[in-house]
Amino acid sequence: MSLFRKKDLGQLLAQANDNEKGLKRTLGAGNLIALGIGAIIGAGLFVRTAAAAGQNAGPAVTMSFIIAAIGCAFAGLCYAEFAAMIPISGSAYAYSYVTMGEMIAWVIGWALIMEYALGAATVSIAWSEYLNKLLGGAIPYEWCHSPFESYTDSAGVNYKGIFNAPALIILLALTLLLIKGTQESAFVNAIIVFIKVAIVLLFIALGWQFIDPANHTPYMIPEGTKPVIDAAGKELANYDGFFKHGLGGVLGGAAIVFFAFIGFDAVSTAAQEAKNPKRDMPIGILGSLVVCTILYILFGHVLTGIANWSEFVDPEKGREASVAYAISTYMTGYGWLATAVTVAILAGFSSVILVMLMGQSRIFYTMSNDGLIPKAFGELHPKFKTPYKANWILFVFVGLFAALVPGHVAGDLTSFGTLFAFVLVSLGVMILRKRSPEMHRPFRTPLVPLVPILGAVICLGMIAAIDIRTLQFAMIWMILGLLVYFGYSRKRSKLHAPGEILPKASDFQ
Repeated sequence: MSLFRKKDLGQLLAQANDNEKGLKRTLGAGNLIALGIGAIIGAGLFVRTAAAAGQNAGPAVTMSFIIAAIGCAFAGLCYAEFAAMIPISGSAYAYSYVTMGEMIAWVIGWALIMEYALGAATVSIAWSEYLNKLLGGAIPYEWCHSPFESYTDSAGVNYKGIFNAPALIILLALTLLLIKGTQESAFVNAIIVFIKVAIVLLFIALGWQFIDPANHTPYMIPEGTKPVIDAAGKELANYDGFFKHGLGGVLGGAAIVFFAFIGFDAVSTAAQEAKNPKRDMPIGILGSLVVCTILYILFGHVLTGIANWSEFVDPEKGREASVAYAISTYMTGYGWLATAVTVAILAGFSSVILVMLMGQSRIFYTMSNDGLIPKAFGELHPKFKTPYKANWILFVFVGLFAALVPGHVAGDLTSFGTLFAFVLVSLGVMILRKRSPEMHRPFRTPLVPLVPILGAVICLGMIAAIDIRTLQFAMIWMILGLLVYFGYSRKRSKLHAPGEILPKASDFQ
């Protein structure tokens, strides 16, 4: 039994065309663009921008955004070809199953848990931070931080987390919304997207006049910059090493802010719920990516111009709720904007969590239909036609992670999972072009194999820039995934069932 047995393209297209048994097709191009923006603009912009500036890139975080966006553009073109050609839930997992075989598909499906499930956990943690900021720190530190987090303030008082309760509450509320229905979720998401894009534009427009050019000089973190130490002697940031200063720091920053771009590929998980996927999927994927890249560059320039990048390292200043800090500290007369931004950010984070949970549940749904994970993940609600059991299982997993694990750990693992998926999707386009050149492609990735190769190389470069501890955690997670595959999934795969006659791809041409 081959480890690289491939799912027939005809079988995938049969699933995509089975509207009676599958998910409802309710989403148009506008919904898909809003879905992408809903996932993209969130913790990546409002939290990871400050983290990348303070830890790696300094004001040159704008260059980090450009590098990350270029890698995303190449991968996005590859995603658009697959999503238009194979309009089915499952994203990179489903594409890998057709092009590289079952074991690779399993590996990427397992890695996507780091992207979507841990992405939702990361953003729910950020949601908790901003809620506490809005409430003036009313939530005790121990009830809105992981038990692995602690810090000592300037007065020498030590705080240690116990449980992140707000993160769990928002996850529960959005899980219930997702179970209710995709169309309802998309409607709520569209409203939230309008609000948060308006607030981002307002911050850029009003904040531009408060930019201090001195904060952009030097533009990159200089070599030899001293580590940042808190009152208890704990090191908050260290600038030794290639990816911690200069041009290397810009690349290291790209690996961090790359988290900010994961939303565009989440659009591909909704392909089976799109009304006209062959036309609308490329529009949704590439349109959301273009809009958000422009906003990111402008936002990063303004944020690091208002406050100095070094302030984004200190938890008592701008490390948590960095945008609200910059406004309240430096934008005199705009205190109301800090409150408005915080409210909008909370709403924005909610839409990101919504799309991440939706994307992961759809991947679980597809993997379950393939027999690789238990049937419960693929069962649809009798009334709402949503994978409700997958949503509840996901809530438990993501909720435990959000409540007990620090946000920066979850965020870096999310970046790894995303980059790994992008590499395999880029390679998959080249493989399928060679294996099935006659296949109808409503959207074609330009300049193949150059674009897929560049996408894979840039994403591999950003993987190399992720800190070693995160890579070690990711390796442990991937080894665990292989144990699950060989111990459970391989024998239960539907491709293992003998005597089944599958339709051919030519039947759907």
